[in-house]
This record gives sequence, structure tokens and C-alpha cells, in this order.
Amino acid sequence: MENILLFLDNNLLLIYLLIFTVILGFELISNVPTILHTPLMSGANAISGVVIIGAILLIRNAEPTDYLALCLGALGVILGTINVVGGFAVTNRMLKMFNKKKK
Repeated sequence: MENILLFLDNNLLLIYLLIFTVILGFELISNVPTILHTPLMSGANAISGVVIIGAILLIRNAEPTDYLALCLGALGVILGTINVVGGFAVTNRMLKMFNKKKK
């Protein structure tokens, strides 16, 4: 319990910043018009690509005995890949709606 309180005391500013960004992100996302949702999702795909690269670098630089870093890196690669593939599928589906129908 002492370690948790010491961690909270040492990182109080970062914890406040995390809480603030979560609230701000929720407010921003909830106020996005429906028509802008898909283009913003396409931008999020680029961010997920950066997450994948960061996870690969984490795995590459982790010690072979550091199972926590290896598991977090693998989880980052898996979840980032799912997000990128799903985002591209949704974006592709949205773009097909704007194509003219073939007769």
C-alpha cells in the first residue's frame, strides 16, 4: 500500500493530466458531427500505425527475460493491427457509398 501511495504522490501531476485528457477527449468525440466521424477515423488509423511501430520497437528493445514489456508490445501490435484493419474496412465501405452505381 505504501508503494501505491508513493507512486501516486510522485506522479500526481501526470495523473491529473491523464484525467483531464480523458474528459477532454470524451467531450470532443461526443460533439463530432456524424458526417465527420469517418474522416476522423481515417486519421486515427495513422495514429494506430504509429502505435504499431512503437510496439514493435518496444519488443525489439526489450530484454528476453522482460515478459511484461514483451507482452505489452505484443498486445500493442495486435490491438493496433485490429484497429487499422477495421478502420480501413469502414473507410472503404464509406467511400463505396459515394461511387456511382453501375448500370
